[in-house]
Amino acid sequence: MGKIISVANQKGGVGKTTTTINLSAALAEKGKKVLVVDIDPQGNTTSGFGIDKNQEENTIYQLMLDDCSINEAIKHDVYENIDLIPSNINTAAAEIDLIGIDHKEFILRDALDYIRDDYDFIMLDCPPSLNVLTVNAMTASDTVLVPIQCEYYALEGLSQLIHTINLVRERLNEKLDIEGIVFTMYDSRTNLSQQVVDNVRANVTQKIYDTMIPRNVRLAEAPSYGEPITMYDPKSAGADAYRDLADEVIRSAGQ
Repeated sequence: MGKIISVANQKGGVGKTTTTINLSAALAEKGKKVLVVDIDPQGNTTSGFGIDKNQEENTIYQLMLDDCSINEAIKHDVYENIDLIPSNINTAAAEIDLIGIDHKEFILRDALDYIRDDYDFIMLDCPPSLNVLTVNAMTASDTVLVPIQCEYYALEGLSQLIHTINLVRERLNEKLDIEGIVFTMYDSRTNLSQQVVDNVRANVTQKIYDTMIPRNVRLAEAPSYGEPITMYDPKSAGADAYRDLADEVIRSAGQ
């Protein structure tokens, strides 16, 4: 049975999409079968795998509205060992379209149940807000991975996110846990990055991954080429970091 991990933080620009794409690619490179689910209406994870999001007929939006089955929504083999459920701007309407729908928090969980055994990992890229899409992702997930950027205000919103995770655990998904916190955009040349790391370590009790994702030009360039960093520049510091993170995630999953 595949492990389902939401990548979430309601603060934007922290590296959620970068982490979803590149951690998934690193897991796939290590022989794990991965399904990536893009739940963000911006569709950047979809684009980051080289898919034209605006040309997609069946997306997470159609799946949530029961206009297609999960098998119809999955794009197979976007890269070796990686399948994808795409997203685009239409997904933004889901919040309104699902008003009044019974058990709407369980739509994604019920859909993923059909195909969960086909994968080692299912990675869910959440939007930068705590809305019905994010709640669906958390209700479907085993754990939540939280990227935090090494900049001022890194802790801003983290307590609210943890509160939301706890609420989902109490009311919708008793098995939900925090996978861990991963530092992104780490710059070893600055005092600020280390100060942020020390500050977060001093203020949270949740697991923090040893791997820190560096601020890396090649990581920033890769999405514009529609490739994960492990393919765009496999020898870069960014690629090595996501491989190290993948090793930690695999160990955590007992695989």
